[in-house]
Amino acid sequence: MNRLNQLFAAKNENLLSIYFTAGYPELNTTVDIAEALEKAGADFLEIGFPYSDPVADGPTIQHSSQTALDNGMNLNILFAQLKELRSRVSIPVLLMGYVNPIVQYGVERFCKDAAAAGVDGIIVPDLPMYEYEMLYSNYFEENNLSNIFLVTPQTSLDRIRKIDGLSNSFIYLLSSSSITGGKLQLNDRIESYYSRIKAMELNNPAIIGFGISDHKSFSKACEYANGAIVGSAFVKLLGEENYMEKISAFIKGIKG
Repeated sequence: MNRLNQLFAAKNENLLSIYFTAGYPELNTTVDIAEALEKAGADFLEIGFPYSDPVADGPTIQHSSQTALDNGMNLNILFAQLKELRSRVSIPVLLMGYVNPIVQYGVERFCKDAAAAGVDGIIVPDLPMYEYEMLYSNYFEENNLSNIFLVTPQTSLDRIRKIDGLSNSFIYLLSSSSITGGKLQLNDRIESYYSRIKAMELNNPAIIGFGISDHKSFSKACEYANGAIVGSAFVKLLGEENYMEKISAFIKGIKG
């Protein structure tokens, strides 16, 4: 049982996860930001590793990725930074990014280095499920890493059931099929999608992402799922002056 499983066993509602990009706004602040988020009350974290073609991300996270790359961030540097992660941060931490940098780094090596750094799970939005099953699942399992699958409003019920069967921590429930950084959609079609997922009584918790930016949208998401992920809104904060001093108030504002 890794830290994600322990978290969900202890708390199964109103969970808040925060996403931020490693190496943004400065190269060497990754663990500083993670530590500040835990102290402020975040339940778990997603650290994004930058990529030059982040097709699922909106302008805010695209900008953070490009800035991080310009700062010199890469997976070698990220894993070097994360060597001090577990001496300062105790909550679950996931890495999130695109499959291309992982394949270039070497999937087996990536999983071993992630586990050695104390990472609990990986989110790879563009990793096909069949490739995970056929090629990579053993690397995740050997290193006690959860692979987090994404579900959209267009995902079929059969596929959701299959994802639920392959998952061992939580399912990432996208609020829409658009890019990151939009507003939480609350029309009848989307609410029907949330209700349909909730009614499936999946084995794994569901966490809603995309469009969560304030207490209102966080609370609404938590009506349908076990928690929610804030990404673009927090990355925007990191672009402000004295951002470290503002983290606590930001988390308190989301949680209300």
